[in-house]
Parts: sequence; structure tokens; C-alpha cells
Amino acid sequence: MTTSPRSKQVHAGQAIYRPWTLPLYDLVAFKVNCRVLFRVPVSEVIAMFDRNVSPEHLDVGVGTGYFLANCSAPQRSITLADLNEHSLRHAARRLSHFDVTTVRANALEPLPLAERSFGSASMNFLLHCVPGSIRDKARVLDNVAACVRPGGRIFGATVLTKEVPVGPVARVMFPSLNRRGVMNNAEDSLSDLRTELAARFPEHKLAVHGCTALFEAEVP
Repeated sequence: MTTSPRSKQVHAGQAIYRPWTLPLYDLVAFKVNCRVLFRVPVSEVIAMFDRNVSPEHLDVGVGTGYFLANCSAPQRSITLADLNEHSLRHAARRLSHFDVTTVRANALEPLPLAERSFGSASMNFLLHCVPGSIRDKARVLDNVAACVRPGGRIFGATVLTKEVPVGPVARVMFPSLNRRGVMNNAEDSLSDLRTELAARFPEHKLAVHGCTALFEAEVP
């Protein structure tokens, strides 16, 4: 079986999540990257989770489970969906005081979950790791929204490189991260993200902190 270039990019975007890197992830991602590269306050992302997480929540692109572990929303059951089995195991252990289900899945494809079965879904710091244009990545919005009940919430954060203030350190680092496949956001713009959100969600909100866009929407 051959592997397409796009498939290789998808796997490259999640390949850094290994058993020996995940214990350091929170430090690097939220103490360094969010402050220095992305310039988004972690408190703003946690507040977004507090506003939107429902008792039956789906998290796609789970990382370490940091935000679900630190938000104050009343979660009862959590489904974690990710392509990376190491992230799934790590996050599931961290959130083991909840009713947790894990699903290995590629967010660019329809998720192997029942439609309209969740009250909310998050995709946090995921889209900038997904290959393709914002229009291509918008398939993730469709696939995740299909799992959320009408009136439910869908939300997340993504790092952009166009039409947002990219700091000097990020301008140096982002090309290297894109060449290595850690990020895939060299052409990701604020207007494209706004267009794709508006095409799907009549009720949505988009806020920019540094070069990071936080989006929240109601599923129609």
C-alpha cells in the first residue's frame, strides 16, 4: 500500500508526541510557546473551555489533556479522539477521574462516532498541525460538528501566520517548524478562517491573541 504525501504530512504533524516527550509537553507548549511564539495567555484558552465544555464532551487532538484537566466546566464524560496513541493514553490517564473513552481517528476523515451525540467538542491547537489550506482543514470542522447536537458548542484555538501580528521570534521559528512538518500553517490567514467558520456556523465568535485565533461557535 502506498502512502500519499498528504498522509505523510498528517502523521508528521503528530509524530512529536512520544512517551518521552509528553511529560515535557505542558512546559514547552504552555510556558514557552504560548508566551513567546504564539503570545496567547493560557488563561484565555482555559476560560474558553470554561464557557463551552458540556457534561458530554468530545476533544479532538488531545495533546496531554491539559485544558480539560484545568478548566472548571462540569464534565461528566469525555471522549478523546486523536491519531496518536501515545497522546490518547497520556491524556486518558490524566483525566481518569472522569468517564473517559478513547478513539484513534484522523480528524480529516469522518470520525468513527455517533452523529449528534455530544453537547460540545474542542479542537485545540489542532488546525495549525493539519496539512493543507484553511479550506482543506475546514473538513475537520465538518467532521467534528457532525458529532455535536444542534445547539451544542464547537470551539478551539489555532495559530495563524497571515493577517495577525506574528512576533519576531515566531517569524524566525515558524518556517523551520513548517519545513519539519511540526506545523502546517504557512498560508493560514485570519480571513480564511473567518470565511470557513461563517459558512458553517451562523452564530460564532473569533478572537485574536498574538498570532493565535480562538474560535467558538454554536452548531446549527
